[in-house]
Amino acid sequence: MGFFLSHKILIARQSLTNNLNINHNTMPDTEQKLDITKIEPRRKHPTIFETYDALDVGETFVIINDHNPKPLKYEMAAERGEDKFSWEYLEEGPEVWKVRIGKTA
Repeated sequence: MGFFLSHKILIARQSLTNNLNINHNTMPDTEQKLDITKIEPRRKHPTIFETYDALDVGETFVIINDHNPKPLKYEMAAERGEDKFSWEYLEEGPEVWKVRIGKTA
């Protein structure tokens, strides 16, 4: 990954943290939370993919949504590969859905 792309990802992560209510001090202490309900609809999936792509293998983040994000799981499997990520429901509605997504490879 080139310097400029790495720098853009770092800036994007900082911008997300500042503007989209991402809390880096969550379960566990190093895990990010990404509240999807606060993101403009056209930016939701791209933001999730950017966050996932910036992870190191073994790292995770939690998305918070107001509906089951199951279609996202299928999209991630198609675009990143079924064996490249983990998907764990932490809360399953009916009003709040939380999913821990991890990079496995």
